[in-house]
This record gives sequence, structure tokens and C-alpha cells, in this order.
Amino acid sequence: MAKKKDADINKTNAMRLLEQAGIAFRIETYEFDEEHLSGEHVASQVSLPADQIFKTLVVRGDKQGIMVFCVPVTMELDLKKAAKAAGDKKIEMTHVKELLGLTGYIRGGCSPIGMKKKYPTWIDETAMLYDEIAVSGGVRGMQIIIHPEELKDFTEAVYADVTQ
Repeated sequence: MAKKKDADINKTNAMRLLEQAGIAFRIETYEFDEEHLSGEHVASQVSLPADQIFKTLVVRGDKQGIMVFCVPVTMELDLKKAAKAAGDKKIEMTHVKELLGLTGYIRGGCSPIGMKKKYPTWIDETAMLYDEIAVSGGVRGMQIIIHPEELKDFTEAVYADVTQ
């Protein structure tokens, strides 16, 4: 199946929020299936290098509660570094079954933009190396390409060294 043309794409909440805020972005669609939800698969389908494709991870801290971390798909979230950045002693990944209820998004389509609630958000500092990065557009098969500073400002995120 071919990639959808921009005119054929249904706007997601994330896209609407960015448009309302006047933030420049573009989208790229890609083919996915339940067997290929990994960030590496996404990276093989879009025009950016894998280091510029960021996955959105939702964690629970002992003090902060629910938090969001955006990290390159080529890296793993370092839970100790993430806890330190958040000022928590310990954090753990939320269970995939909790994701929809907490964020309004499903695995493979979780965007840091437009979650049900505003959660504290961190973006791995490597994002500052690029003029643009990709994050989920809010549905499987869609990436939002955006300047990292725009994403940081819109989500009120903080840059931090949170990967291993």
C-alpha cells in the first residue's frame, strides 16, 4: 500500500493543537502492522535518520507520578538518569495496558503532543543536535516532523541526558 497524500490524511489531535499554536511541522506516513511497531521499523519508513526519530515513553515516578520521556529510537531510556532528571528516587515504565487511559494514545501511536493530561515531559538532549526530529503524530503510521525547540516549548519539556 502506498503512503497517503497529505490531503488524504485525517488530522490528529496533535496536528490540530500544533496548527492552532501556529507551529510549523510536517507529517510523514508509513506502513505499519502489529508485528512491526518498533522505532527501528518507523525509522526505516521515514526520510529522517534513526537518531532523529524519537519514541514517547510514559513512566511512573515515586514522587512526580506520571511523566513522559522522548528518546531516540536507537537508544534506551536510562531509568536512573531519568529519575535523577525528574527529582525522583525511582521510576518505572507504565504497563502498555495503562497507556490509553493515561494518555489517550495506544502503543505505537503515543505522541508527547495532546495527551489527555499535561504530564511533566523530558526530551533527550541529543534532540538539540538537529534542526528537526520526528515524534508520533498520535496514530500508528504517522510521524510529526518538527523543530526540537518548538516541541520543547509547546510541551513545556526539559532537555536532559536520559539515555543509555
